[in-house]
Amino acid sequence: MASSGANSGAKPGGGSGARKPRAKAAVSAASAADAPLPASAPAAPPRVGEQIQRLRAERKMTLDELSRAAGVSKSMLSEIERDKANPTIAVAWRLTNALGVKLDSLFAAPRAPDAISVAGPHDIPTLLGHDAGYQLRVWGPIELAGHFEWYELTLKPGGALVSNAHEPGTREHLTVLQGSIDVESAGERQRLKAADTARYIADQPHAIRNVGKGEARALLVVIHG
Repeated sequence: MASSGANSGAKPGGGSGARKPRAKAAVSAASAADAPLPASAPAAPPRVGEQIQRLRAERKMTLDELSRAAGVSKSMLSEIERDKANPTIAVAWRLTNALGVKLDSLFAAPRAPDAISVAGPHDIPTLLGHDAGYQLRVWGPIELAGHFEWYELTLKPGGALVSNAHEPGTREHLTVLQGSIDVESAGERQRLKAADTARYIADQPHAIRNVGKGEARALLVVIHG
């Protein structure tokens, strides 16, 4: 009988020894419940400058136009659009008010761009310097203004495009398509003929002058610093 009792205590799956794995499982479950959740990566802040630039481009406004309408300096607006500076709430409100949108438009998801966008001749802005004798066609898209710009410059005989200093680090690249042109920058002057290209600093006052007897044309590329 004694041996029978011993055998009953040693049945597979029975007795105190069979409960130990369940106790360990309970402890493991409790530990997993108390363990901290893995930290998630913080959400990236919205690119406010990119949104302002997009809204301005949709309205075909230049940096100068938005600067004047909002009462924000052109240099500050350029810094904001390049996400090199964050606007205060007051500045952001003035910009969105000038753009005719609500402040929360700065946090809206941007629309996907068209695969191909075509601009007709009437969509290309043209700046006329009647007194200075030049015409400047703005070939670059407005959303790149303040970053990378290109123009077709036409100068009458004796005409000149005289510019103040741009942002530090800005450079210009001028390729003459027709005529003879003088380029002045940093106290130096170089004469160019058709097919010549001048590359020069533009963060100092500079000028482009037609020194020939006929009309001159050139491709002007501006890369802002």
